[in-house]
Amino acid sequence: MSAAPAFEQQQAAELFATEGDSGPSVINRFVQTLARSRFVATRSCPELEPEAFPLLTRLYGKPAVPLRLLPPQPDGTRGVSRSTEDDSTMQWLDAQPAKSVVYAALGTEAPLRVELLRELAHGLELAGTRFLWALRTPAGVQEDSIIPDGFVERTGDRGLVTTRWVPQVRVLAHGAVGAFLTHCGWGSIVEGLQFGHPLIMLPIFGDQSPNARLMEEWKVGLQVTRNETDGSFDRHGVAGAVRAVAVEEGKVLATNTRKLQHIVADRACQERCIDVFIQHLRSCKG
Repeated sequence: MSAAPAFEQQQAAELFATEGDSGPSVINRFVQTLARSRFVATRSCPELEPEAFPLLTRLYGKPAVPLRLLPPQPDGTRGVSRSTEDDSTMQWLDAQPAKSVVYAALGTEAPLRVELLRELAHGLELAGTRFLWALRTPAGVQEDSIIPDGFVERTGDRGLVTTRWVPQVRVLAHGAVGAFLTHCGWGSIVEGLQFGHPLIMLPIFGDQSPNARLMEEWKVGLQVTRNETDGSFDRHGVAGAVRAVAVEEGKVLATNTRKLQHIVADRACQERCIDVFIQHLRSCKG
């Protein structure tokens, strides 16, 4: 795996070293928790990461146990009340050709700065592909300050921007979606792989950057080119990554993703992990 760029190293140093309202820093809490633990449960499985568990066991000095990947049920949102906005989003997808839409969703925990969201918008426009953008505006920011003038008119025949909650599992399961632009939180990666989507990766915070480098190593996605000093990006980097994943290298990346999809979507494999986890819990009694 490639080395972390300077902006990521600085971000990690600040996160791990800074004491919060609860007292100890993140790294201190982790070390204290690890010291008091009998084993470590990890949201993964040996079939996906065969080398990870022996390595973590050596590093931690105690067993690293697979908790399983915890992929959501493809029909996990059935029976849940849906708004008119949700229905209109799915209806829009219904009208798109198969595997033609890039679904872009960067979560809510660490929103991008307004100027970077505008570059993302320009990049989606420049890429020329169909897209569904689940845009979560930062607190106190108006949507009008993010969406460039004329953007909706220029992209309206091939793109949809929604600022409300999107049923992500239903969207990723839809046949019109062909690629996933994601921040690379582990949960989102699992969901993307579960449905066989190659990844356009724009990590923002925490474990997202290491996750993205791992996905590049597995050849299931590409990262948007970033400024290594401050982590910024521009529209051309976004457009280049979108086109590469959705068009130019799409078949190769999709083939690699489908190989991992068989593991992520294998319910029997996931149940075996739960059995191992339960055995470790029982062994800790008393």
